[in-house]
Amino acid sequence: MERRNNHSCTHHHHDHQHDHHHDKHHHSHSHHRVHHQEKHSCHHESNTFSSSSIHSDTSHQTEEGEKHENDEQLYRELMKKWWVAGILSVPVILVSYPDFFPIIRNLLPMGSSQLWFSRLLMAVVALIVMIYSGSQFFIGAWEGLKQRSANMHTLIAIGISAAWIYSVVALLWPDLFPDPSMAEVYYDVSTVVTALVVLGMAMEEKAKGKSSEAIKRLIGLQPKTARVLKEGVETEIPVSQIQIGDIVVVRPGEKIPVDGIILDGSSAVDESMLTGESLPVQKVQGDEVFGGTMNKTGSFTFQVTKSPDDTALSNIINMVRQAQGSRIPVQRIVDKVSAIFTPSVIILAIIGYLIWFNFGPSPSSMYALIVLVTTLIIACPCALGMATPMSLTTGIGKGAENGILIRSGEALQIAQKLTTIVLDKTGTITMGKPSLTDVIPVGSLKEEELIYFAATLEQGSEHPLAGAILEAAKEKNILLGKTENFEAIPGHGVQGWIDDRHVLFGNLKLMKKGNIATEVYIQHAERLADEGKTPMFLAIDGKPEGVISVADTVKQDSLEAITAMKNIGLEVIMVTGDNERTARAIAKKVGITNVISDVLPQNKAEIVRKLQADGKKVAMVGDGINDAPALTQADIGMAIGTGTDVAIEASDITLVKGSLQSVVQAIQISRATMRNVYQNLIGAFIYNALGIPIALGALYPLTGSLLSPLVAAAAMAFSSVTVVANANRLKRFQPKEV
Repeated sequence: MERRNNHSCTHHHHDHQHDHHHDKHHHSHSHHRVHHQEKHSCHHESNTFSSSSIHSDTSHQTEEGEKHENDEQLYRELMKKWWVAGILSVPVILVSYPDFFPIIRNLLPMGSSQLWFSRLLMAVVALIVMIYSGSQFFIGAWEGLKQRSANMHTLIAIGISAAWIYSVVALLWPDLFPDPSMAEVYYDVSTVVTALVVLGMAMEEKAKGKSSEAIKRLIGLQPKTARVLKEGVETEIPVSQIQIGDIVVVRPGEKIPVDGIILDGSSAVDESMLTGESLPVQKVQGDEVFGGTMNKTGSFTFQVTKSPDDTALSNIINMVRQAQGSRIPVQRIVDKVSAIFTPSVIILAIIGYLIWFNFGPSPSSMYALIVLVTTLIIACPCALGMATPMSLTTGIGKGAENGILIRSGEALQIAQKLTTIVLDKTGTITMGKPSLTDVIPVGSLKEEELIYFAATLEQGSEHPLAGAILEAAKEKNILLGKTENFEAIPGHGVQGWIDDRHVLFGNLKLMKKGNIATEVYIQHAERLADEGKTPMFLAIDGKPEGVISVADTVKQDSLEAITAMKNIGLEVIMVTGDNERTARAIAKKVGITNVISDVLPQNKAEIVRKLQADGKKVAMVGDGINDAPALTQADIGMAIGTGTDVAIEASDITLVKGSLQSVVQAIQISRATMRNVYQNLIGAFIYNALGIPIALGALYPLTGSLLSPLVAAAAMAFSSVTVVANANRLKRFQPKEV
């Protein structure tokens, strides 16, 4: 059951439908094509954040705050309505059934004028309850009528009005009824049903607030003020006023206000709110820091690189918010069903009324009325309307807590059906940057000396492998010398003079060119190449001195994660631009048998397409840049984002932690959420399938009694509350280590 926009049930759905191939993603937040589909059935805007556009972050905070206020306010308002309806229902029930209460029976004997006047008074009381506590039903029904559609409000409004009108006619013009016993009053139906439905709505509102906790927590991470250095003086300003280029001071134990780059100082920063990674990250000059993360140990100043509404955290908040407002494809079916459902129920209720009125036992008009009202009330499709949005909001929130940003309801639904995972090697299975793996002396020099000569020579080089050697020298605190007459020989390596010695460093071609004996190198070279490493050779003054190898190393948890993927029944394939030998070496380390090597970036998408043509549901996991076409082509693109690439546009799911473990968790969350959705849908469907025939009197031949409208109202409220409770159960779901 649902109220938004002046308590009516007209919602704007932000349906982010990414047209799967062409326009799936343009590289910017603003390009999500948002179809504002107006749904005028009672289908929920589950996302409780009705943000039709992404404003600046500060306005988001206030908007989110107001939203929370509104939820609270709505809850309080509904509770007030419930108390009014509940308290006023007591005298109404007493006067409607005087026979059951001896004191009332004596005060107001049947047929007495006292009873007649007190019932007239009750008509007024019931009207007050309907107008005050039941206002949203009439407003909602009227809104629906203007759109020529019926919704849950229509059903309740017709039900309570029918009971009230019947009772007033019975009281004022009893002679219109063929049998005086038919002239009964049912004001209690109008008041009690209103009370119960409103109570159900309030409970739901309370629970809905819970499902959006994930967003509230993320919003809460954003600091409110920052200390900015202006001409050497620190001034505290609101975060919203920070500008790109400002210098901000951060002390231990404080939150970092926005994204930027450290200018001076160093510290350990807890980034778990963005990545879910619990260990603090060491930060030194030149490193990036992110808004909302917590500074632990040191003090530093940093320069602001992103405006407050473009920080990694605000992008995450926007993504989560948009995703929670999107629809699961299943929801479209539910919407279609609901659009037909409400009018059908009204027709059924009228048919039921006519059958009971014409063929029912006497007093037939009384039975007919009960059937009409009960059918309208029990068939309220609120539970159906809430089944998917509640679970979706909770599931996507759950993902965000685990550093998994799911872009849309669609991605969530597809992820559970995946059969094949294609992993890009570089940066996904491996660290994505080369590091020094082996130093093998073959002459008179020791390991440290080999690194000294190689690193000194490579100081001026632009070659990517040079970085790994320089990094190793820095780690081992080796002080570098000076190179004279440095020369880079393309495709071979580098040479130069260091400490008056002639140094050659490069591949076998370079050694042969310098007439160096290569036999000592060969055995090492082959073994290293088999292990997926790149060997380089060092010769000094014409003599072979050592082999230094560099490789892209496997991330610590890749093996575990890939094993876990296989355990949950996924086929794992590795694609890489490396040669077959290197690719096989890495694949062996992580237990992958399916390897596709020598793949050019533009052909990755083609590989995914071929797998899809074989009927597989494919997820591509990559680190963004050259994987974008393949990520877009795959059924689910998962981008391994480290920190800043949070807005990786081509992906359906962003794994902020940068660990493959998240792939397994994402699929587990998707499976758990969809399981929850189906439980809700089946529950709501069974409830209606059983409820409607009973309301129409299917059990009358067996029991000799009809279902009371009061029981129907309680059942309906209960069905909605059950759905909400089941969706909240998802919150306790923890992705398991497989």
